[in-house]
Amino acid sequence: MDHIKDQIFNLPNMVSLIRILMAPVLFYFAFTQQPYWFIGALLFAVFTDVLDGFLARILNQITTMGSHLDSWGDFIIYSTMAICAWILWPDIMLREKLYFIIIVLSFTLPVIVGFIKFHSIISYHTWSVKLAVAVTVVSYILLFTGLLDWPFRIAALFCLYAAIEEIAITLLIQHDLVDVRTVWRALEYKNKNSNESK
Repeated sequence: MDHIKDQIFNLPNMVSLIRILMAPVLFYFAFTQQPYWFIGALLFAVFTDVLDGFLARILNQITTMGSHLDSWGDFIIYSTMAICAWILWPDIMLREKLYFIIIVLSFTLPVIVGFIKFHSIISYHTWSVKLAVAVTVVSYILLFTGLLDWPFRIAALFCLYAAIEEIAITLLIQHDLVDVRTVWRALEYKNKNSNESK
Protein backbone atom coordinates (compact mmCIF):
# COMPACT_ATOMS: atom_id res chain seq x y z
CA MET A 1 0.00 0.00 0.00
CA ASP A 2 2.83 2.39 0.90
CA HIS A 3 4.52 1.55 -2.42
CA ILE A 4 1.35 2.55 -4.31
CA LYS A 5 1.14 5.76 -2.26
CA ASP A 6 4.76 6.56 -3.16
CA GLN A 7 3.93 6.04 -6.84
CA ILE A 8 1.07 8.54 -6.63
CA PHE A 9 2.24 11.16 -4.14
CA ASN A 10 5.72 12.11 -5.27
CA LEU A 11 7.16 15.44 -6.41
CA PRO A 12 7.35 14.70 -10.17
CA ASN A 13 3.68 13.64 -10.19
CA MET A 14 2.68 16.81 -8.34
CA VAL A 15 4.49 18.87 -10.98
CA SER A 16 2.62 16.98 -13.73
CA LEU A 17 -0.63 17.67 -11.89
CA ILE A 18 0.20 21.40 -11.77
CA ARG A 19 0.60 21.29 -15.57
CA ILE A 20 -2.87 19.77 -15.94
CA LEU A 21 -4.31 22.44 -13.63
CA MET A 22 -2.79 25.14 -15.85
CA ALA A 23 -5.30 24.31 -18.61
CA PRO A 24 -8.21 26.31 -17.09
CA VAL A 25 -5.79 29.20 -16.43
CA LEU A 26 -4.82 29.21 -20.11
CA PHE A 27 -8.48 29.14 -21.14
CA TYR A 28 -9.19 32.06 -18.81
CA PHE A 29 -6.49 34.23 -20.41
CA ALA A 30 -7.69 33.22 -23.88
CA PHE A 31 -11.35 33.98 -23.22
CA THR A 32 -10.49 37.32 -21.59
CA GLN A 33 -8.21 38.19 -24.55
CA GLN A 34 -4.98 38.53 -22.57
CA PRO A 35 -2.42 37.11 -25.04
CA TYR A 36 0.73 38.09 -23.13
CA TRP A 37 -0.52 36.57 -19.87
CA PHE A 38 -1.53 33.51 -21.89
CA ILE A 39 1.97 33.12 -23.36
CA GLY A 40 3.52 33.59 -19.90
CA ALA A 41 1.26 30.90 -18.42
CA LEU A 42 2.01 28.63 -21.37
CA LEU A 43 5.76 29.01 -20.84
CA PHE A 44 5.27 28.07 -17.18
CA ALA A 45 3.26 24.97 -18.21
CA VAL A 46 6.00 23.97 -20.67
CA PHE A 47 8.60 24.48 -17.93
CA THR A 48 6.72 21.99 -15.71
CA ASP A 49 6.91 19.49 -18.59
CA VAL A 50 10.70 19.71 -18.49
CA LEU A 51 10.82 19.82 -14.70
CA ASP A 52 8.78 16.69 -13.91
CA GLY A 53 11.00 14.45 -16.04
CA PHE A 54 14.15 16.00 -14.56
CA LEU A 55 12.89 15.50 -11.00
CA ALA A 56 11.81 11.92 -11.70
CA ARG A 57 15.32 11.07 -12.85
CA ILE A 58 17.35 12.83 -10.13
CA LEU A 59 15.03 11.65 -7.34
CA ASN A 60 14.83 8.13 -8.80
CA GLN A 61 11.03 8.38 -8.86
CA ILE A 62 10.37 7.17 -12.40
CA THR A 63 7.10 5.23 -12.28
CA THR A 64 4.58 3.90 -14.78
CA MET A 65 1.92 6.07 -13.19
CA GLY A 66 4.17 9.11 -13.47
CA SER A 67 4.79 8.41 -17.16
CA HIS A 68 1.06 8.17 -17.82
CA LEU A 69 0.34 11.33 -15.79
CA ASP A 70 3.03 13.17 -17.75
CA SER A 71 1.41 12.06 -21.02
CA TRP A 72 -2.03 13.17 -19.83
CA GLY A 73 -0.57 16.54 -18.89
CA ASP A 74 1.09 16.90 -22.30
CA PHE A 75 -2.08 15.97 -24.18
CA ILE A 76 -4.24 18.36 -22.16
CA ILE A 77 -1.85 21.32 -22.41
CA TYR A 78 -1.07 20.94 -26.10
CA SER A 79 -4.77 20.49 -26.92
CA THR A 80 -5.45 23.63 -24.88
CA MET A 81 -2.73 25.47 -26.84
CA ALA A 82 -4.48 24.60 -30.10
CA ILE A 83 -7.97 25.64 -28.96
CA CYS A 84 -6.76 28.87 -27.35
CA ALA A 85 -4.88 29.83 -30.51
CA TRP A 86 -8.19 29.89 -32.39
CA ILE A 87 -9.72 32.04 -29.66
CA LEU A 88 -6.87 34.55 -29.45
CA TRP A 89 -5.54 34.70 -33.01
CA PRO A 90 -8.24 33.48 -35.45
CA ASP A 91 -6.85 35.46 -38.41
CA ILE A 92 -3.38 33.95 -38.05
CA MET A 93 -4.84 30.47 -37.57
CA LEU A 94 -6.89 30.77 -40.77
CA ARG A 95 -3.76 31.80 -42.66
CA GLU A 96 -1.75 28.89 -41.24
CA LYS A 97 -4.61 26.38 -41.09
CA LEU A 98 -2.90 23.64 -43.15
CA TYR A 99 0.10 23.54 -40.80
CA PHE A 100 -2.16 23.88 -37.77
CA ILE A 101 -4.22 20.88 -38.90
CA ILE A 102 -1.05 18.80 -39.45
CA ILE A 103 0.19 19.63 -35.95
CA VAL A 104 -3.16 18.88 -34.29
CA LEU A 105 -3.52 15.57 -36.13
CA SER A 106 0.08 14.71 -35.24
CA PHE A 107 -0.70 15.05 -31.54
CA THR A 108 -4.11 13.36 -31.60
CA LEU A 109 -3.86 10.46 -34.08
CA PRO A 110 -1.11 8.54 -32.19
CA VAL A 111 -3.19 8.88 -29.00
CA ILE A 112 -6.31 7.58 -30.77
CA VAL A 113 -4.46 4.64 -32.36
CA GLY A 114 -2.85 3.79 -29.01
CA PHE A 115 -6.17 3.99 -27.19
CA ILE A 116 -7.85 1.73 -29.75
CA LYS A 117 -5.12 -0.91 -29.38
CA PHE A 118 -4.28 -0.68 -25.66
CA HIS A 119 -7.33 1.12 -24.16
CA SER A 120 -5.01 3.60 -22.45
CA ILE A 121 -3.07 6.76 -23.23
CA ILE A 122 0.33 5.90 -24.73
CA SER A 123 3.42 7.15 -22.88
CA TYR A 124 6.36 6.49 -25.17
CA HIS A 125 8.13 9.82 -24.60
CA THR A 126 10.07 9.39 -27.84
CA TRP A 127 13.01 11.64 -28.65
CA SER A 128 11.22 12.74 -31.83
CA VAL A 129 8.18 13.89 -29.84
CA LYS A 130 10.37 15.78 -27.38
CA LEU A 131 12.10 17.55 -30.28
CA ALA A 132 8.78 18.23 -32.04
CA VAL A 133 7.28 19.71 -28.88
CA ALA A 134 10.30 21.99 -28.34
CA VAL A 135 10.25 23.20 -31.96
CA THR A 136 6.46 23.65 -31.91
CA VAL A 137 6.40 25.67 -28.69
CA VAL A 138 9.16 28.00 -29.92
CA SER A 139 7.49 28.39 -33.33
CA TYR A 140 4.09 28.96 -31.67
CA ILE A 141 5.48 31.86 -29.64
CA LEU A 142 7.31 33.31 -32.65
CA LEU A 143 4.16 33.07 -34.77
CA PHE A 144 1.73 34.62 -32.30
CA THR A 145 4.05 37.41 -31.18
CA GLY A 146 4.34 38.41 -34.84
CA LEU A 147 8.08 37.76 -35.10
CA LEU A 148 8.30 34.87 -37.61
CA ASP A 149 5.82 32.54 -39.29
CA TRP A 150 8.00 30.05 -41.21
CA PRO A 151 9.22 28.11 -38.10
CA PHE A 152 5.59 27.08 -37.49
CA ARG A 153 5.55 25.39 -40.90
CA ILE A 154 8.81 23.60 -40.14
CA ALA A 155 7.36 22.50 -36.79
CA ALA A 156 4.50 20.80 -38.65
CA LEU A 157 7.02 18.53 -40.39
CA PHE A 158 8.72 17.65 -37.09
CA CYS A 159 5.32 16.81 -35.60
CA LEU A 160 4.34 14.70 -38.60
CA TYR A 161 7.50 12.60 -38.32
CA ALA A 162 7.02 12.19 -34.56
CA ALA A 163 3.42 11.06 -35.09
CA ILE A 164 4.40 8.49 -37.72
CA GLU A 165 7.03 7.09 -35.36
CA GLU A 166 4.59 6.82 -32.43
CA ILE A 167 1.97 5.09 -34.58
CA ALA A 168 4.65 2.68 -35.86
CA ILE A 169 5.64 1.88 -32.26
CA THR A 170 2.01 1.15 -31.35
CA LEU A 171 1.64 -1.19 -34.30
CA LEU A 172 4.91 -2.99 -33.52
CA ILE A 173 4.60 -3.69 -29.79
CA GLN A 174 2.19 -6.24 -28.35
CA HIS A 175 1.60 -4.72 -24.91
CA ASP A 176 1.28 -1.18 -23.57
CA LEU A 177 4.81 -0.04 -22.68
CA VAL A 178 6.15 3.25 -21.35
CA ASP A 179 9.28 5.16 -22.34
CA VAL A 180 9.85 3.52 -25.74
CA ARG A 181 12.20 6.21 -27.00
CA THR A 182 12.48 5.20 -30.68
CA VAL A 183 10.88 2.92 -33.24
CA TRP A 184 14.13 0.92 -33.22
CA ARG A 185 13.55 0.16 -29.54
CA ALA A 186 10.06 -1.05 -30.43
CA LEU A 187 11.58 -3.35 -33.07
CA GLU A 188 13.90 -4.77 -30.40
CA TYR A 189 10.88 -5.51 -28.17
CA LYS A 190 9.08 -7.12 -31.10
CA ASN A 191 12.05 -9.33 -32.03
CA LYS A 192 12.57 -10.29 -28.39
CA ASN A 193 8.92 -11.33 -28.03
CA SER A 194 9.08 -13.27 -31.31
CA ASN A 195 12.17 -15.17 -30.12
CA GLU A 196 10.59 -15.94 -26.73
CA SER A 197 7.43 -17.30 -28.33
CA LYS A 198 9.38 -19.78 -30.49
